[in-house]
Amino acid sequence: MFRDRTEAGQKLAAELRGLGLRNPVVLALPRGGVPVAAEIARALKAPLDLLIVRKVGAPGNPELAVAAMVDGDPPDLVLNREIVEAYGLDDAGLRMLTDRERPELERQRHVYRAGRPPIPVADRTVILVDDGAATGTTMKVAIRALKRRSPCGIVIALPVAPPATLEELGREADKVVCLSQPARFLALGYHYRDFPQLTDDEMIAMLPKPEPLRKSPPPPA
Repeated sequence: MFRDRTEAGQKLAAELRGLGLRNPVVLALPRGGVPVAAEIARALKAPLDLLIVRKVGAPGNPELAVAAMVDGDPPDLVLNREIVEAYGLDDAGLRMLTDRERPELERQRHVYRAGRPPIPVADRTVILVDDGAATGTTMKVAIRALKRRSPCGIVIALPVAPPATLEELGREADKVVCLSQPARFLALGYHYRDFPQLTDDEMIAMLPKPEPLRKSPPPPA
């Protein structure tokens, strides 16, 4: 059991430091992944950024994901092809569903990034971080989207996850680092002594501040 997300991040950082990762960038899944990732980024002296994922629910069953949008420039759409085929969705049907979720993705980008442009990941080692994973569905979608952005490697960093989930993630990522792998995985909060729900403001305060715009020098007289 971890004291809190900060301790979990410090322990993960100690594991990751010995891997000699090439040109790392730390990406957190909001909100709970941010305090974990902040400790890793600090220890590795690596930049910290967010990876925002928005689920696209099936018609009449919003909890069942037919796809997910991953924030980027432009955003990536990752399909759950089995569910798409089961619902007989064509391009027009998928477009309607994704258009319904796009405003929330854009709202989160606007609120969470607060003027920070995404950090490019091409030719860098991405360390993808969350505060734990039960099924790993969101993280799998994130990995598939990141692969389209040409990183030199993707490392998953998790404080806790069940073995079956880690096995699946291991088939998607280059490496998985997980500190605790209980056979009987309870709700995520049971693996922390202190596990508050973070607000947007609390999460944003943990992120690097956007750099102020530099004024252009006046033209010579």
